[in-house]
Amino acid sequence: MTTELTEITVIGGDKTGLIARVTTLLFERGINIEDLDQAVRDGLFRMSMRVDTGEMETDPDELREALSDLGRELGVEIQVRFPSDRETRRIAVCVTKESHCLESLLDASDAGELDVEIAAVISNRGTLRELAEAHDVPFYDVGDGKGSPDEDRMLDILAEHDVDLIVLARYMRILGPKIVFRYEDRIINIHPSLLPAFPGAAAYRQAKEEGVRIAGVTAHYVTTDLDQGPIITQRAFDVPDDALIDEIKARGQPLEAEALLEAVELHLDDAVSVHRGRTSLRDEADPTDYQLGLSEKAQEANPKEPVDGDLEKRDAPTVADD
Repeated sequence: MTTELTEITVIGGDKTGLIARVTTLLFERGINIEDLDQAVRDGLFRMSMRVDTGEMETDPDELREALSDLGRELGVEIQVRFPSDRETRRIAVCVTKESHCLESLLDASDAGELDVEIAAVISNRGTLRELAEAHDVPFYDVGDGKGSPDEDRMLDILAEHDVDLIVLARYMRILGPKIVFRYEDRIINIHPSLLPAFPGAAAYRQAKEEGVRIAGVTAHYVTTDLDQGPIITQRAFDVPDDALIDEIKARGQPLEAEALLEAVELHLDDAVSVHRGRTSLRDEADPTDYQLGLSEKAQEANPKEPVDGDLEKRDAPTVADD
C-alpha cells in the first residue's frame, strides 16, 4: 500500500454539521483522515486535514469537483493540494522597508542556491520596488499610503501566481486570519529575537532594555498567535556591554537573512514536519546539511564539564527531585 498525504483546507463561516459533511464525503471515497485541526478566529472558521489518498476509490479531478460542489453548497471555500501539486516551488516575499532579507533571498534564487522561483514581492510600502524589479521580479504595493495593506488584493496576487510559500522578510504588519488560515504551515517569518523571548514589536529594543548578554533571531511558521508559531531555525549573537540599539541591530540583521534563508531551504527540501506546535527534522533529512541553531564552532566552545551524574544513566527513570 502506498501513502499519499493530501492537504485539504476548509475556510468560511462556522456551520453546524460542516465537519461531518466533509469527512463523510471523504469516507465514501475510501480516503482515510490522518490528521485534523480546526480553529475559529475573528468569525472565520478554518479546518485543515491531512488525508491519505494513496488508495482512494476515485481520481483527483473527481475529488476536487466533489469538494468544490460541497463548498458551494455550504458557502465555504475548500482547497485541495495533492502531493504532485507541491512539486511547484513558487514563493511570494512580503516586505516593508528593510532590504537585507529580501536581497538575500533574491541573490540565492538568482545563483541557483534555492530551487525556487520568486514569483512576486508584495509590500505595504513602495520602498523596495527598485530592488525587486532589478531582479526581474514583479512588485506589488498593496498599501494605502499609510502602511495598511489590502489583504484581499494580497490574496488575489497569491492566487494569480499560484504561490506555494509566503516568506515574510521583515514585513512589519500582522497577517490576518483570512491569509494565515489559507496558507497554514506555508508562511515563514523572521523575528529579531530568540523566541519565545521578546515577541511583538521592537524586539531589539526589548533585548537592550532587559540587559541580555546574548540576543538572536528566529525563523518560524506563522500562526494567528503573534510570534508563537513553530520555530524552524535560530541564530544567536553576543551583545556588548552598553551596546546601542543600532549596534545590536547591525549584529542581528545578517543573521536574520541567514536564518530565514535556511528556514526556506528546510521547507523547500521538505526536511521539517510540524506536530503540536513544534517542528522536527524528518527521518530522511540529513541533520548535517543544516545549521538550525548554533554554528559548529560555537557548539565546540561550550564547556563539557561538570555535569550531574553519569551520562550513561541520564536516560534512566529517576524519582522526581524534592
